Formats: sequence, C-alpha cells, structure tokens
Amino acid sequence: MLDVAAGGGRHARWFASRGHPVVALDRDPVALAALRAIPGVDARDADLEGAPWPLPAGDQFSAVIVTHYLHRPLWPHLLDAVAPGGVLIYETFAQGNESVGKPSNPAFLLAPGELLDAVHGRLRVVAYEDGFVAAPREAFVQRLCAVREGATPKAGAGIPRYELPG
Repeated sequence: MLDVAAGGGRHARWFASRGHPVVALDRDPVALAALRAIPGVDARDADLEGAPWPLPAGDQFSAVIVTHYLHRPLWPHLLDAVAPGGVLIYETFAQGNESVGKPSNPAFLLAPGELLDAVHGRLRVVAYEDGFVAAPREAFVQRLCAVREGATPKAGAGIPRYELPG
C-alpha cells in the first residue's frame, strides 16, 4: 500500500502490522526515521510539492491512502498509482473548515464535490462523505473510497462485489 504524506505513519504502521508491504512518502526526517524502524515499511523522503513525483511511472499499489493532505497537482499520479482491483482512500479538509480552525487557507480546502470530480471517469466511487465532523476535533471534511475496476470478469462471473461491514 502507498501512504502519501505519511507523517507519523498511523496508516503505514497499521497495514505493516498486518503483514502488508508499505511505501510511505513524507518529507519529515524525524517521522521517516521512525517509520524506517518498522518491518515492512519502505519510508521514502519525498518533497511532494517541490519535486517530481517520487515513484517510477507504472508503480501501482493495492491501496493508496491520503489523509489531511491536499496538493491537487498530485491527483493524476495518485490515481495512476491505484492498481487494477485496488482502492483509493482519501480524506482531507473541505470548505467550511475556516469557520472552526486550521487549515483555513482556501487553497487547502476542497470545494463541494471536488474529490468526486477528481476521480470521475477513472475510479468507481463506493463511498463518499462531505460535511462536518465533531471528533476527534471539529472539522469540515470530504472522504472518498474509490476502486479501480480489475480485469474484465470472465463470462458469467457477474459484476465485481465489495464486501461491506455490518
């Protein structure tokens, strides 16, 4: 799985602890040093905003996760990084957040439906939320879970199904 702007590595740690290989991208040397000590985590120094995309073209992952980070020029790379049958999980701040805290700069806040627009025609959205959350701290967020369809199903196999909890 690919953890973009991994920071302290909450997601990288969780996936690695369950035996999934992880590539974690961040520019914080302290966070990267801590992540490098975790078996199964390939922590890479990456200036995601001031340098070219740090992964080779064609690198794909079964899961790409981005939380609390927004740099719109990365979207094509993020979508390309989702392997067939893979999933993109993205959550970040949305317009309205300026009324409850940081970030408040409009450049770092998603417009209504912006995540949906970013994946339209490339991935299939299986879950989307746009609104206010009270915990762990008050924030306006957009959350998206989308999948890249896998190989064409065999005749009679039906459409792909994704198990939902509950």
